[in-house]
Amino acid sequence: MTIWGVSALSHDASLAVVTDGEIKFAAHAERYSRKKGDPLLHPAMVQEALRYGEPSLIAWYERPTLKRARYLRAGQWTEAFTAVDRPRSYIGSLGLRCSPRIRFVNHHLSHGSAGFATSGFDESVVIVADAIGEWRTLSISYYRRGERPRLLHKRGYPHSLGLLYSAFTRRCGFRPNEEEYIVMGLAATGEPRHEYEICRDLIELRPPSFRLKFNPHRGIGNWLPRARAEDLAASIQRITERVMVEAAAWAHRATGSPHLIFMGGMALNCVVNSRLAESGTYDKIWIFPNPGDAGSSVGAAAFASGSELNWRSPYLGTDIPGPYPVATVLAELQRSRLVGVAAGRAEFGPRALGNRSLLADPTVDDMQALLNSVKGREPFRPFAPVVRAEIAHELFDLPVPESPYMQYVARCREPDRYPGIVHVDGTSRVQTVRPEDHRGLHDLLTRWECLTGSRLLLNTSLNIKGEPLANDAAHARAFAAHTGVRVACAGEA
Repeated sequence: MTIWGVSALSHDASLAVVTDGEIKFAAHAERYSRKKGDPLLHPAMVQEALRYGEPSLIAWYERPTLKRARYLRAGQWTEAFTAVDRPRSYIGSLGLRCSPRIRFVNHHLSHGSAGFATSGFDESVVIVADAIGEWRTLSISYYRRGERPRLLHKRGYPHSLGLLYSAFTRRCGFRPNEEEYIVMGLAATGEPRHEYEICRDLIELRPPSFRLKFNPHRGIGNWLPRARAEDLAASIQRITERVMVEAAAWAHRATGSPHLIFMGGMALNCVVNSRLAESGTYDKIWIFPNPGDAGSSVGAAAFASGSELNWRSPYLGTDIPGPYPVATVLAELQRSRLVGVAAGRAEFGPRALGNRSLLADPTVDDMQALLNSVKGREPFRPFAPVVRAEIAHELFDLPVPESPYMQYVARCREPDRYPGIVHVDGTSRVQTVRPEDHRGLHDLLTRWECLTGSRLLLNTSLNIKGEPLANDAAHARAFAAHTGVRVACAGEA
């Protein structure tokens, strides 16, 4: 059976094709339409998915009737009667020749299933934390292979840590529901001076979760008007870390499981992920490389199939065929210290992992400033290193054995040598690479060290601020024309 998992009509639409436990294709709509956070599936993406077979079943990532009820409860009357609760008619508009059955999967169950089905674990604690699903904002469950998940604890709307973080995102001057990752980076430049005030005015910590003292959908306005944005960011980041570490500890006491799966939009917070790993509560932690709503297309399909998925890699999208352009990239790095690369299948997830990347020499003192200027980003924003897995622990104090999906931060052991990838707090968001993860990228790193003595590269996404990642060769050429940065495409010598 071929199942299409679909996440759409809200934000960050995505489509996954699963056949007999294999993820054949998974992609983000925004990469095709070039509209950041696009809620609609793109016709070109649908046509690409059809190459892997017409669907017998479509698994929808949430239950629209429950979501509609929550809209009504929240007083969001206009949204309640839009297409958000009419996915059947929307699927019918996609032009499929068949009329597939549609199965609706609970929002947090889609998140959890994406994590568990790709984890390789036989049993695990699964924590899902996000802004909001239909009603739930936090769920702690116990999953065991062949059994239905057992819910251990839940928190529902309006008590949402994700929405509270988004309210602080707006308070700090950024776009909520889009730029929370900027607040995470900003937090390192401030001090958590306002933890007490947050607990006094906004949230009551109640392990294993919390209770809010207001509805965060209304925002926090100009709360603490004299507070610096940096300190507000550091304070809400610290509160978030406390909540999630305590929730994970509680779940371990309740189950005794050595495994933790962390999913939902909050799992994109790399500092929280690192705190969970550093706590030492669990032997193994798995975070699906696309833990937010876009990844729920895989989760819905996994739940509907009722089987484990054969997780191979996140390179599941549009293909730019041909060999990885190692020689071209090396030559351009030596010439200008900066080069784009567009090769192979696009990454499924928010982070470029070598196939739609902008690579640079991290030993250059002003490389961060140069790249932030090229990409149009805030000057405090850090960049990530990519390093061979076999030497990663010599350069970083990673809290996990490997970090192939850029999900954890770690202190750099040689910050003076690699200033381009070190944040103001001395940490880096690390990507490790084994040959079996990405043969071309691993070969590039090996040859780069032989040529220069430098043991890593800077890796950031092939896009400018406000734009989705490049998806195909035409997008790569457009990036090169706009920025003046050479982009090496697959097949180049």
